[in-house]
Parts: sequence; C-alpha cells; structure tokens
Amino acid sequence: MSYKLSKFTSLVLGSALSVTTLFGGGALDKVMKERGLTQADLLAAAKTYTPSGGRDKYIVFSSGGQSGQMMVYGVPSMRILKYIGVFTPEPWQGWGYDDDTKKILAEGNIRGKKITWGDTHHPALSETNGKYDGKWLIINDKANPRLAVIDLNDFVTKQIVVNPVFKSDHGGAFFTPDSKYILEACQYGAPLDNNYHPMDEYKETYRGGVTVWSFNHDKGRIQPDKSFTIEMPPYMQDLSDAGKEASYGWGFTNSFNSEMYTGGIEKGLPPFEAGCSRNDTDFLHVYNWKKLAELAKDDKNVKIINGARVIPIDVAVKNNALFLVPEPKSPHGVDVTPDGKYIVVCGKLDTHATVYDFAKIMDLIKNKDYAGKDPYGIPILDMKKAMHCQAELGLGPLHNQFGPKWKTEGEIYTSLYVDSQVVKWDYLTCKVEDRQNVNYNIGHLCGMEGKTEDPQGEYIIALNKLAIDRFNEIGPLHPQNHQLIDIRGKKMQLLYDMPVPLGEPHQAVAIRASKLHPEVRYKMGTNAFTGKVHVGKTLAGQEKIVRKGNHVYVYGTVVRSHINPEHVTVNKGDTVTFYLTNLERAEDETHGFTVDQYNVHTSLEPGKTVAVTFKADREGVFPYYCTEFCSALHLEMMGYLLVKDPNKKYTAAKKLKMAKMSPAQLKKEYDQTVAVNNATDKVIQSVVKFLKENHYEKYPTIKALVEDALDQYGKIAEQKKKADEAVKAGNLNKAILFENMIWQYMVKTADVGIRAKDLLVKKVAKPMSPAAKRGEAAYLEGGCNGCHVIGKVSSGPDLTGVLQRHENAEKWVTGWIMHPETMYSNPYIKSMINYFNLRMPNQGMTEQQTKDIIEYLKWIDENANLF
Repeated sequence: MSYKLSKFTSLVLGSALSVTTLFGGGALDKVMKERGLTQADLLAAAKTYTPSGGRDKYIVFSSGGQSGQMMVYGVPSMRILKYIGVFTPEPWQGWGYDDDTKKILAEGNIRGKKITWGDTHHPALSETNGKYDGKWLIINDKANPRLAVIDLNDFVTKQIVVNPVFKSDHGGAFFTPDSKYILEACQYGAPLDNNYHPMDEYKETYRGGVTVWSFNHDKGRIQPDKSFTIEMPPYMQDLSDAGKEASYGWGFTNSFNSEMYTGGIEKGLPPFEAGCSRNDTDFLHVYNWKKLAELAKDDKNVKIINGARVIPIDVAVKNNALFLVPEPKSPHGVDVTPDGKYIVVCGKLDTHATVYDFAKIMDLIKNKDYAGKDPYGIPILDMKKAMHCQAELGLGPLHNQFGPKWKTEGEIYTSLYVDSQVVKWDYLTCKVEDRQNVNYNIGHLCGMEGKTEDPQGEYIIALNKLAIDRFNEIGPLHPQNHQLIDIRGKKMQLLYDMPVPLGEPHQAVAIRASKLHPEVRYKMGTNAFTGKVHVGKTLAGQEKIVRKGNHVYVYGTVVRSHINPEHVTVNKGDTVTFYLTNLERAEDETHGFTVDQYNVHTSLEPGKTVAVTFKADREGVFPYYCTEFCSALHLEMMGYLLVKDPNKKYTAAKKLKMAKMSPAQLKKEYDQTVAVNNATDKVIQSVVKFLKENHYEKYPTIKALVEDALDQYGKIAEQKKKADEAVKAGNLNKAILFENMIWQYMVKTADVGIRAKDLLVKKVAKPMSPAAKRGEAAYLEGGCNGCHVIGKVSSGPDLTGVLQRHENAEKWVTGWIMHPETMYSNPYIKSMINYFNLRMPNQGMTEQQTKDIIEYLKWIDENANLF
C-alpha cells in the first residue's frame, strides 16, 4: 500500500510539474505561495478533485438533524447533490406544498396533531445478504417517534410511519441483513400508553423497548400490522444493531440510565446527567427477535397498546429471548462485526471499547450461567465471561466502522468525542494502530459500506459537532463540519472539510454509486408516490376545466414553454385543484408551478403528474408561472387565475384604442415569419439527416434527446393547420401568432436536436489525441466558443478549415491566438473586425495551450464532414 501511495504521490507531483509547464513557469508555485499551500495540500486536493462532468465513487446519505430532512453528497468530491424532503416541508421540491406530498407528511401526524418539524438521526440502507442493495433508505425522527421510507429509484420519501407506543426514538433505524425487519429503539423511558402517570411511578409504569417493524422489501413499505414491540425496562435504550451470519436472528440494543434516575433539578435534586452516570456499567440488551417474531403472532403472547402488539418483558424472558449484559458506562453505539461473531460497544464515560464474543454469550445462555437478574426478572450475563477483549482508546469513544481487512486484521475505526480523534485499531487483538485528529468533537463516523458484511474501506468521514475556526465567520450559529479522511495508506490522512448548513447531522451511510440506478424520468402521467397512473393524468389536447359544484378541476399540461390552460376563472370561495402533467421526455427538463399569494408550489419532473388544491378565498387576479428556469422563454411560461366575486356586478373597462397594422404591413410580417420558419426548418432537417445517417438510435442518451426533439417537432403540424385556416379566413394577425408558435416549437426542436448532434459527433468522430483533448478544454475554458461555433458562422467566423485558409497556417494561427493585438492592422483581420463588429481579445493562452488548440483544430478538419 505504501508503495502505491508513494507512486500516487509521485504522479501528483509530476502532474503539478506538468501544470506548471502548461500554465507558465512558476504559476503553480505562485498559487501555492499566495494561498499558503504545501505539497501535502496538493496531494489532498488531487485525491478529492473531480473534474467537471466527473462522477463520485460513493454516495453518502446523511441525516439532516433538526431540518427533518436528508442530505446526499458524493465521495471523494464532497459535493452536495440533493436535499430530500422527509418529515418537514422542502420548498424547492414542493414537499409539503402540493396535495400528494401533503398526504405523505400527514402520515406523520401524531394523535391527530400536525407535526411540522423533525429531528432526523440514523439512516439505514436496505440490505440483501448483509450487503447494501441500493433499493430503500430508512430514516428516523428522534423528536417524534417516526420512520420514513425513501425510494432510491427517485430519491423521494414514499411512506411515514408513527410508532404508536414510544414518545421518542433515537435508536432507529437498523435493518436486519435480509431487510425483512427494521429495529427501532425508543430513547427516553415513558409510559407506553397515552395516559398520565406521575414520575414517582417511573419504575412501575414507565417503559422502554424496541419495535421490530416488518418490511416488504419488494414494495418498499413498512407493514405495521405485521410488526411488534418488545417491552423493556425504562433504561433509556439507545442504538441497536442486528446480528449477521453467526448471530443472525439476534438483536443488540445498548442503553444508559441503568440507575433509572428521574432527575428533579427544580426540586434541588442533582440533574439527570449526575444521576444517570452513577453506576459503573449500563446494560446491553440481547434479544432473539426471530423467535419473538413468531411469538408475536399468537394473541396470548402480546398486549394490545394503542393498537400495537407488545410482547411483555415476562413473556420474552420466559421464552429465553431477552437478556442483559453489563456494558461500558453511558454507551452510545453497538456494532456487530461483518461475520456476526463479535459485538463492539463503546462507553462515552469510559476510555475503553469492549468487544463481546457472541459464541460466549450463547454458551452462557445455553448453560443458564447468569450473574443475576434485574428488578424486572431479566437474566444478567457476566460481563467478563461474555467479553473477548477491551481496548484502551481514549476519552469519549462513541461509534465504530469496519474496514476491508476486518477478517484478518480486525480493522475497525472508532470516534473519540472528547479527544476529537478517529482511532484505528484491531478488534481481534484490541491493539491501537493509528490516530487522526479531527475538528472538532466528532460524533458518528461514516465508512464506505462500513457496517455491512462487505466494508470497502478507502475513506472515513468524521461527522464533527463543532466547526469553531474551520470556516469563514457567518454569525454565532456555525455550520457542522464533515471531514473526509483517506484510510488507504498505513497512516490516515485528513483530506477535506465540508461545511454542512442543514441542521446537525448525526449519522450517515455510504454506498457505492454503482449500486444505485435511479430513473431520470417518470412514465407519462405517473403519481410519484404510488407508482401508478395519477388520477389527474392529462396529455396534450386533453386540457380542460371542469366545475363540480363549488370545486373547479383544472386538467393541465406543462411543456417548454407554456402552461395549458393559461386563463382560469373561478368564483371567490371555490375550491380549485390543478392537475398538471409534465409532457417533457428530455432528462432534467423539470418544471415548477405556483400560484402567486396562495402558498402552493410543486415540482414536476419529466412525465410526472401532480395535484395542487387550494381555496380561492380572495378576489383578484393572480399570476401563476413555472418556477424552474426551463428554457429561453421561461418568463413567458405563465398564466392567470382570475377570482371573481359572484355577488358583485362588474363594469367593463373602456377599451383602449390601439393603432392597427395595415393589411400590407400584416402581410409583410406574415411572409417574414414564414420565411424564418422555413429557414429554421432547413437547419432542423439537416440535423435530422445527420442523426439518421450516423445511426443515433445506437446510443440511448442520444436516442432519448432525439425522441424529445421529434416530440416537439410533432406539435408543429397542428399549429400550421391553424395558421393556414386563419390565412384563409383573412385573419393574418391570428395566423402570425400561430406561425410564431411554430417557431417556438422549432427552436425547442433545434435546441435539443443540436445537443444530440454534438453528442453524436463525439461518438462517431475519429478519436482525439491527448493534445487535441487538452486543446478542446483550453478552447472551451478560454471562452473561444462564445464567438466561434464549429461548423457555422456565429459572432465570429467558422473555424472549420482555418488551417487551410492561410500560408504557414499554424504559425499564423499561433500568432493570432497569443498576440491578437499585433495583427489588428492586418487587412484580412481588419475585414473580419469590420464584418463581425468585434475584435478578438488576448485570452492569455500559453504557448502549450496554443499548440494544443491547433491540434484540436486539426481534429476538427479531420472530421469536417460531421460539423
């Protein structure tokens, strides 16, 4: 590994020398000096840098803390890709502002109360055979005991389920290795029913527990009717993990407050923090969820509380399915090794990490070798007899992630909150191997699939609670700090600080990007939250407005660049529902929709149908518009909601007298518009010819673009028919409007078609040499394409054949690129300046860049027939 790292370092430094040569002697040294960078900084930058258009190897799903949402970013680039609306409204995506998303949020109402905020903590990815499968993501809400299911087919929340017996939930969510069940532990001890119970009845009537949620992996839905809760003492259960392989069928949940202390600082008693940390150890709960799942099917083994099936403590104990093992003081995490043979627990108030041996635990249970029982009759196993070893790590050990050498070297990484460190150690020998300081006070850490049966290693992310001095000052409230650490070498290396301005993320999970296969568009008319055809699906030509009593239904469509219908008139007091379908098929052609002053918004990805309902409770005129900048005519993509009072009489305004065009003027404008359309159509047909000749259908991405372009072009015939009918009727003004609509469709067709052609050129052209690739990059980054369009005259001359237009062409072009100001008086250059009314500025190209651009121009000439 060290050899490879050394080789990589040499490569980076060699690249640095190349960059120095490319951009001029000393340029890199100058940047390093100005910014105070070291060679180590350059190496770190090279390890995280992802070129424009590049992709990350891993995708991270991080909880959003008090935002109630999820955050998605890439590794190693640490680029934020998306925020996912979950328990709280997210305006951009219309989450909580349209009918369909409001329904999902309403699933999270508790006892009839609308909950508008959440505190997301611990995400979990679905698993198949103990490995992430990239299908589903679960996230819990600590403040309001809820779980949400996010569909990774489109990265959208599809279900929210409320825990009917818990009052808080920190210990969720944790999948079993086959994703048949999800473990969710409560946090603070509380009565399982919804009645009042005084604090002095804490031990008698307050309880903890773990809910074992049944999960339908095929449909991606939690099944409450097939789920159950294991009643536990009010020890304040915390995080959990499900057994794997050797320990499959068992669950492990740690806890704090074995003292069952209830506080009372206002009464002069010591606070919770003092009473909850009095004992030297707390309890790890060990339970056979597989056996309990079978027991829960029999009504005699459960109590029904708030409609939920709860297995009482005594039933679990009687069936040898619930045990306790002392664990380090005030633990905050429990992690099962990839083979399920060991369980690692760290205590915040203990300097040790304790490794338990599952086989020893099973032997103790089999032989009924108990150290005693707790006040509720649960057998307690002897801590030392259950242990494999203890490792002295440092102050405030919290959470663990496993590395790829877990089997042979016991590779594991642990966060130290107080010491602000990540520690690498061997859980087989309990020896510490390396430490990395982080900034500051790390909570969780995220490995690359580091809690699965197949840890990938490579990177660890420190989810730090404090940033302090790491970023620019932005006021008293600082961002969180996620730090990327390279663990591929013998020593860990800190690479990157990423500020997180979205609540306080607690835990994150990372998966290989290659396991994710999200859709880029919906099937036309899809309800994204059911996967079925939306009741409001509307296709082009089906737009209509339907009144049913005081409810007005608008069946509309959106497509670049109009909303149909554009005028909707209703009465004050009417309920209005807009059903809107995005007719686009091109990737990333998303539209948005809002009605001004009505507090509604929705996001319409290609193919999606949505519903937006509101009461038209105010008289007036209210524009509605597309909220996404979707095309050059984005501002024109709008309409009007007109709300009139049915009890008022309106007097028509006096019409303004506007100057009218003469028949000759109208005829001239009509002929000009038709001529422009004919010319534009010739361009389109040339592009279509090129695409067909070069078999665009072989390339899926290009084929999708062509289909979108042809879909736009297919709308022209109807508009042409209307224009011709208007001409026959002598209404040239109306004909011009329809011809302008034809031009709009042609522009959209040409826009997408030319994009398809440009992509196809790269597919069928002769391969670029490395120098030509560098030249293309310099050409684009230098802004040359702002005036020069390859294959056509634009704001500057077409550069196809430029190397054939001049004697000693390469020398001539070199001089023109590097020192254009010395050639302004050249007769040829003067004529170009006069024709285009522009002078090419000095773009500061180096000699090497210029040589590369000439190689790029040679490549253009070799493929001139394609432009």
